[in-house]
Amino acid sequence: MSSGNIAVVVGSLRKASFTRRVAQAMVRLAPAAYAYEFVEIGQLPLYNQDFDAVDKTPPEWIAFRERVRPCKAVLFATPEHNRSIPAALKNALDVGSRPYGQSAWAAKPAGVVSVTPGAMGGFGANHILRQSLVFLNMPAMPQPEAYIGQAADLVADDFSVKVESTRNFLAAYMKAFEAFVGKFA
Repeated sequence: MSSGNIAVVVGSLRKASFTRRVAQAMVRLAPAAYAYEFVEIGQLPLYNQDFDAVDKTPPEWIAFRERVRPCKAVLFATPEHNRSIPAALKNALDVGSRPYGQSAWAAKPAGVVSVTPGAMGGFGANHILRQSLVFLNMPAMPQPEAYIGQAADLVADDFSVKVESTRNFLAAYMKAFEAFVGKFA
């Protein structure tokens, strides 16, 4: 039985991205306490405060904010681009945080997982995203941290995790994340 929805925001726009595949695998490994809803960010026009006027707000922004707002929490999955988060993810954070005083993100607990084909697992992106979450008033789960490296061969086409130790870690992460979210209910 679901206790509400958790938004899953994937920072990679590529449909078959390693980050998206890991996020899909994580949702499959999650306990049944919450329903997970992937909220897409690729359709969002770049944030420009001029468009926050009521008669100028892009409908994509309105729809995005309305999808995030009722969710109890957000699970962010991000690749690392130049030791930071992708521009599309930063744009989504900006769109969701506006207009001033009406943030769709406010007070929602968050999980952060970074995914890379390299060995470091997106450490830079993970921490850059956490910095933004502080300003957005989104308490981020402090432990366990999730830096998923060598992601190219971790997830099968059916979204099962091929490596047992990684599968066990991701399942434990999702269990801890749902417990963390439950503290804010």
